[in-house]
Amino acid sequence: MGFRGESGEEIRGVIAFVGVGANLGDPAEGCRDALKKVGAIPGIRLLRASSLYRTKPVGPQDQPDFINAVAEIRTVLSPQRLLGVLKEIERGMGRGDGPKWGPRVMDLDILFYGQDVVHEEGLRIPHPELHKRAFVLIPLCEIASYVIHPEFGVSVRGLMDRLTDRDGVEKLEQSAGRL
Repeated sequence: MGFRGESGEEIRGVIAFVGVGANLGDPAEGCRDALKKVGAIPGIRLLRASSLYRTKPVGPQDQPDFINAVAEIRTVLSPQRLLGVLKEIERGMGRGDGPKWGPRVMDLDILFYGQDVVHEEGLRIPHPELHKRAFVLIPLCEIASYVIHPEFGVSVRGLMDRLTDRDGVEKLEQSAGRL
């Protein structure tokens, strides 16, 4: 299954999942805007997005709550190039350097890239913390409960069922569904 590029050619690609989060400015609008920007990148087709969720911060608690979502995309970009364009979107939205787990105007993370496992400097796929994070698993389960974690051999639903702490995650808006 592919999609048509600007010149009409069919584009095949890998199904990937991207985590979206923000807690500065208008984070809900920022997440919606980031999803549009991801879908506008040549070589990426935004297939669907989860609902938006308000979540308590991980790490320092003296910061605003986050708004989080997960997007399903089809892409012909390599994992490295995908990471590069996600970082460009973050910077374009005003993200600078800051403390780990600190406040941010936008955070875009590759959660899964097909069934690939990538362990490189600056790039880990699947995301190394996704199985521990309710703010990732709940929206991911909403749109792709069946996806199997390539390192654990467990579905997203199975990972969520094993999660002991789901507190602090509240659904804000219904999913945009298929885009």
